[in-house]
Amino acid sequence: MIIVTDEAKNQAIRLMDEDGKDGLFIRVGVEGGGCSGLMYQLKFDNVESEDDRTFENNDVKIVVDKKSYLYLLGTTLDYSGGLNGKGFIFKNPNADRTCGCGESFSI
Repeated sequence: MIIVTDEAKNQAIRLMDEDGKDGLFIRVGVEGGGCSGLMYQLKFDNVESEDDRTFENNDVKIVVDKKSYLYLLGTTLDYSGGLNGKGFIFKNPNADRTCGCGESFSI
C-alpha cells in the first residue's frame, strides 16, 4: 500500500479539480534513470490496465504498475510547499540511497 498524507491529498484534489476531469487518479511508478539509478514517476491518469495494483488511502485512489509495486510498497506520498522546494515527496522505506533532489533512489 502507498500512504497519502493530508498535504498530498489536498494538493492532488486541488490539481485534479483544476484539470476539470472526472475519474482521475494518481499513477505512481518507477523507471530507470536519475542520479541514483531509479526515478519516481507521478502523474494523473484515468486508464487502468489489468496488471495494475490499485489502492485507496486517505480518500485518494493510487494506481501502481506491477513492476513498480515492489519498489514502492510502504511508501508515503507527501507534499511540501515550503521555501526549499514545492512538490510531491516520496518517503520510501525500501530505498537504500536517495539523491539530493529526492527524485531518484536505489535499492
